[in-house]
Amino acid sequence: MSSVPMTAQTAGKGAARAAARRQGNGGFGSNRRPRWLTYTILGIVVLVSIAPLYYTLLLGSSDQTTISQHVIPQWLPDAIIFDRFRAVIDNGSFDFMRALSNSVIISVVTSLSVVLFSTLAGFSFAKLRFKGRRGLLVFVIATTAVPTQLGVIPLWIIVSDLGWQNQIQAVIVPALVSAFGVFWMTQYLESALPYELIEAARVDGASMIRTFWSVALPAARPAAAMLALFTFIQQWTNFFWPSIVLSQDNATLPVVVKLLQGSFHTDYSLVMAGVFLTTAPLIIVFILAGRQLVAGIMQGAVKG
Repeated sequence: MSSVPMTAQTAGKGAARAAARRQGNGGFGSNRRPRWLTYTILGIVVLVSIAPLYYTLLLGSSDQTTISQHVIPQWLPDAIIFDRFRAVIDNGSFDFMRALSNSVIISVVTSLSVVLFSTLAGFSFAKLRFKGRRGLLVFVIATTAVPTQLGVIPLWIIVSDLGWQNQIQAVIVPALVSAFGVFWMTQYLESALPYELIEAARVDGASMIRTFWSVALPAARPAAAMLALFTFIQQWTNFFWPSIVLSQDNATLPVVVKLLQGSFHTDYSLVMAGVFLTTAPLIIVFILAGRQLVAGIMQGAVKG
């Protein structure tokens, strides 16, 4: 980087002043440090983001009478929230631990499958040349415009013919690959994977599958991590299709929360405790995968 005096000699005093502002803390250079306004805005965003979850915790710490009388029943959570958690887990209307295991299995299996198949398809669309490649990619992307509700009846007929009613494979198999995942990985690999690496691997004698496994998959790791996280969240919070194909004795966590609502009376503190228990694993996943998520966003932004 040229110094300010050198800039003044070559480009004039105006350019020198602009360079000095960029190099200082008040400019837009790489050495600029965040000011109090930046931290204030970020703090407000964080508070707004966690406010609904904290409010859920407050409602779960209260009782039905207090909730009906006060919009904000209290300002700090009470130890009674653990009794609410125990009441949700020990509820006789459903098996909470089985619902938890079902949600974990469905979310993990579909996340791994979507990442694998979407990366395979993205590698093919981005780096392989075959007839009808663009038209097929447009067709895959166009399927995202079809509402999920339109496919419920034919999907239910297929599940019934296979005898998969009330079995978790009826939720897993239709979600093994997603059109959004294919589009996501195609766009990423087009810019992140140079043709020279593929040609070098082919010259060294690697097969196409080995080239994908050793070259394309490592290059796609940041985008694959983000896709896995998004898929995990989508399947964890999926309510529509599991509520149709699964019964309450073999449900997932979102369906279990719905079962906490009674037909004539609803204990909202119990429901909010169930909502918090359902959301808590997602928070843990975000904490564990947050660094990889940020790295994927930054690397994708730079390469894009």
